[in-house]
Amino acid sequence: QVQLVESGGGLVQAGGSLRLSCAASGRTFSRYGMGWFRQAPGKEREFVAAINWSGGITYYADSVKGRFTISRDNVKNTVYLQMNNLKPEDTAVYYCAAGYNINWYPRKSDYEYWGQGTQVTVSS
Repeated sequence: QVQLVESGGGLVQAGGSLRLSCAASGRTFSRYGMGWFRQAPGKEREFVAAINWSGGITYYADSVKGRFTISRDNVKNTVYLQMNNLKPEDTAVYYCAAGYNINWYPRKSDYEYWGQGTQVTVSS
């Protein structure tokens, strides 16, 4: 029902900013909760941020709270991740995900659909 494509990754210096986009297709997109996860080489994929269907409720991992902002535009069928004050520890492949019934936002198995990922590299 939902297809996801991420974009906006790249190479930035520590302290810089990037905005990731996740373009979605599907008739029921507006009813899905959306999340961002990231995975560094040799590490488990970890939760970054999530947003409910209306955009009124957001959730963040402690490691990015105060630096990252998740938002969505249901007219454009797009979810965003604004990343400010980036650190080398943020270097990873970032994945967009969609879930219809999310019981615990950091749990990967609660998300039904995943994008292919976009690389973010932060240099010191």
